[in-house]
Amino acid sequence: MSTKTESRDKAEGKGTVQTYGNFIDGKWQKAKSGETFASISSADQNEVVGHFALSGPDDVKAAVDAAERAFTAWRRTPAPARAELLFKAAQLLEARKEELARTMTREMGKVLKEARGDVQEAIDMAKYMAGEGRRLFGQTVPSELPNKFAMSVRAPIGIVGVITPWNFPVAIPSWKMFPALVAGNCVVFKPATDTSACGVMLVEILNEAGFPPGVINLVTGGGGKVGMALVNDPRVHAISLTGSTTVGRQVAGRCGELMKRISCELGGKNAICVMEDADMDLVIEGAVWGSFGTAGQRCTATSRIIVHTKRYKEFCEKFVERTKQLKLGNGLDADVEVGPVVNRSQLESIHEYVEIGKKEGAKLLYGGNILTHGEFANGCYHEPTIFGDVKPDMRIAQEEIFGPVTAIIEVKSFEEALKVANGTDYGLSLSMYTQDVNRAFMAMQELESGIVYINAPTIGAEIQLPFGGVKQTGNGHREAGVAAIDQFTEWKSIYVDYSGRLQKAQIDAYETHE
Repeated sequence: MSTKTESRDKAEGKGTVQTYGNFIDGKWQKAKSGETFASISSADQNEVVGHFALSGPDDVKAAVDAAERAFTAWRRTPAPARAELLFKAAQLLEARKEELARTMTREMGKVLKEARGDVQEAIDMAKYMAGEGRRLFGQTVPSELPNKFAMSVRAPIGIVGVITPWNFPVAIPSWKMFPALVAGNCVVFKPATDTSACGVMLVEILNEAGFPPGVINLVTGGGGKVGMALVNDPRVHAISLTGSTTVGRQVAGRCGELMKRISCELGGKNAICVMEDADMDLVIEGAVWGSFGTAGQRCTATSRIIVHTKRYKEFCEKFVERTKQLKLGNGLDADVEVGPVVNRSQLESIHEYVEIGKKEGAKLLYGGNILTHGEFANGCYHEPTIFGDVKPDMRIAQEEIFGPVTAIIEVKSFEEALKVANGTDYGLSLSMYTQDVNRAFMAMQELESGIVYINAPTIGAEIQLPFGGVKQTGNGHREAGVAAIDQFTEWKSIYVDYSGRLQKAQIDAYETHE
């Protein structure tokens, strides 16, 4: 990571800690306030990863000013030329993959293998969207009139505000920025405060790839001051947000008032359904990965496991046994399978739900504790936690916990499993384990979610298909795949009349033309 300024952080005893500014109009610069904030390692709260610009509305205005100046030249740049810069970015991401991954693990905690996968998604998205630079399909259709040509093309929206979370700090920004850029938009990017270092590194790479000044801008700081300033600026034509449902409602409401395009990817309460004919060994591995991958901090995490009564006891015993084998610790350790959660606030929130589950009458089968001893003393560690005998209407079965906590629900039939799976306000990712092809296809049809898995857990989406959910999970937009282009383009219909005379379309009487 290149140094912008340096300061000696004696309090933490960690030596030189770098200080980073905002990236506006192709230059790194301090926040207007001159203030900074620290990004703290989730594995060791005494370790400062870096200091970052504590920005406000004036910094957002400067970034939008730069994007506005850059937009006309950028949208006129041929799409294949824009795509070439994305492909260069993919190559640079590959070259710096390990550096990015290690920074990510230090900053937000996910184990190094997962962090590498996070960066790989950005590499894949850069290559995929670079290919779209030679596609960006429109339509040609027959006109209802003679000697008239009809077609549609895509036009960029303008300036796009990108607001991203900390759990996928490289992948999710790539899902938003790369299609926006190849479509000819300029971007103002606000990363999560907890993963500002990852955001800075990603923008450094895009700058090195050769994107012109003002096309990509980075402003760090809190959502209240930076995020809402982006939302409220009338020159920002679209907002792409991944975050909580509460924040999504607030942002979507304001964008609605401003008649501004808004894409929200929000919460989830995802479930695996385990039928009586399921391959139990496969189920166990999938349930452990789905529940405790990224310490449960995925919007697609398996936070409910719906099990047929004939396999319920067997599943609970084997699931607990396998979970006990998981190694917790600093994600930089190659043997660690579950790292810390992102910060103290999230740790406390997760543990509050554990206490709620106990009070509701669910049976704590394993875990349930914040770890504070030995190597865990300075970090944000919570045991993988399993509740059994959970009722579908309990809060731990209805509300997003966003941590390593999962709830097992017993059902008596396939039909009941579908009902329980669909019985939340969310609809991001649902899964069905069965060896019955008829049931599998019925599940594909009846499960109310944007993503359905058969004989696989609820996590593991690929970038070439649309990503997003239904109900309170989002507002209908999709990320990834060609669907992502729709978020960041406007359709323009074009008619060319070469008849040499006025031809009246859409009139009451049908006319015969010779």
